[in-house]
Amino acid sequence: MRLVVGYLATDGGADALALGVRLARTLGAAIDVCMILPPDRVLPSLVPTGGYEDVLAEQAEKWLAEAAATVPDDVEVATHVVFDESFAEGLIGEALRLEAEVIVVGGAGGGLIGSHSLGSVVNELLHSAPVPVALAPRGIRHSGVQKVREVTCAIGTRPGADVLLRAALRASEAAGTPLRLVSLVALDPLHTTRRTEDTPDTVRNRAQEHAHQTLEVAKAVLPKDFPVTSEITYGPTVEAAVNKLDWHDGDLIMVGSSRLAQPRRLFLGSTAAKMLRVLQVPMVVVPKEELTEHDG
Repeated sequence: MRLVVGYLATDGGADALALGVRLARTLGAAIDVCMILPPDRVLPSLVPTGGYEDVLAEQAEKWLAEAAATVPDDVEVATHVVFDESFAEGLIGEALRLEAEVIVVGGAGGGLIGSHSLGSVVNELLHSAPVPVALAPRGIRHSGVQKVREVTCAIGTRPGADVLLRAALRASEAAGTPLRLVSLVALDPLHTTRRTEDTPDTVRNRAQEHAHQTLEVAKAVLPKDFPVTSEITYGPTVEAAVNKLDWHDGDLIMVGSSRLAQPRRLFLGSTAAKMLRVLQVPMVVVPKEELTEHDG
């Protein structure tokens, strides 16, 4: 198994590398640390020695060597320099070429959202990546936690939820980490989609039934006695509901791609975006499968 880390010589790059190392240790994977550089946009005469791309690549190789030197000996690491007009597209291309399971990125520029920073690169990834994207919260580089402690999976009822559940089950079993299945229920009608006949009681009852069914599916798939739990949290908003959950350093949350996503592509939905505003743990966004006729 391989994980691609999108690296910049910044704090956000260090956060991405730290999360990559944690995931690699947990899953027994190798990491590929990638720097995506813009191609030559200047006249060769303006660069007196060696050409623009050569100079840039040489500097990138130095940064990557320094980054790789910080990776513990028990994690296999390789480095790559790629020239591409788009950082996101270059990273996706490398992930596909290397047959990586996950792309790991940190906050880089752009609007700040909680402890995550969704810059233009991350936004582009979350709209176009064909593999799961792991978002490193700001400051994770300072954590001493070596492996994922517990996987939380935020399960909804919309199309694609079964894809997310299967991904979470595979990840938890491969990592040997406990799995927590969570239903987040926003009770304020202004913050959620409702049926016209809904009341708070019917919303709660439906959430409980769905949580029970999901837990039974998980128990049927996972080995006997595997640590899996189910939890429902309520709040006036998604943010309030997710804040009621207990979180620890080393936890990770998995969410599904929005129903607006193209087949096998990501699109960060409104619920996941709201979670990002308040969460201090890494988030993994999982793409949808091919749409079926039933999904429309």
